[in-house]
Amino acid sequence: MAKDKKGQPRPRTRLYLITPPQLKAADFAPQLDETLAAGDVASLQLRLKTADNMPANEAEIAAAVAQLMLIAHRHNVAFILNDDPALAAKLGCDGVHVGQDDMSAEDARALIGDNAILGVTCHDSRHLAMEAGEAGADYVAFGAFYETRTKQPKTQATADILTFWQEFVELPCVAIGGITPDNAAPLIEVGADFIAASGSVWQHAEGPAAAVEKFNAVFDSLFDAQHSK
Repeated sequence: MAKDKKGQPRPRTRLYLITPPQLKAADFAPQLDETLAAGDVASLQLRLKTADNMPANEAEIAAAVAQLMLIAHRHNVAFILNDDPALAAKLGCDGVHVGQDDMSAEDARALIGDNAILGVTCHDSRHLAMEAGEAGADYVAFGAFYETRTKQPKTQATADILTFWQEFVELPCVAIGGITPDNAAPLIEVGADFIAASGSVWQHAEGPAAAVEKFNAVFDSLFDAQHSK
């Protein structure tokens, strides 16, 4: 199990949950409430897309934020909007996540202010991640680590980037891409501070709440094993 920069056991890994790309907020709200009640979730990223993978329109996003952010906050879950820093600030989201093609981290930070959360996709690149950290990101996301059908990954990351990050950089890292309760452990063991999941939760055979329970069981087991040494 990876240690922190002072050689101490790392904090327990947490779940970074991403919404389905298409949803009707009123129908999705009860399921979200049940899912977040099932176990620890650090943050919820609203990622709405059209059927052809284009960003949803502002009105649809605003309507979803109005209903779903209240549920997230009731469960003490940070609410992150995908792609659009200006809209995240306008709607009062807790933060925004940007990809390399969306906007620079510097510009995103200027739009959302100093107190909001800023996350940046960094694929499999240490260089991009270090640049994001220097520009004011609060976390960086690496991936995809496994095959995923949620979106078409641009890169294939390997676990050694998480090992490097834990050894040399303070900034938290998120592992993303095809991660399930069954394959998450190797990524946690080498240094993922957060595990991002979408399809493996919402499409879980036993339901989303069961998936959250299973992820948290893995996090707890590895954390307990780490502290028992």
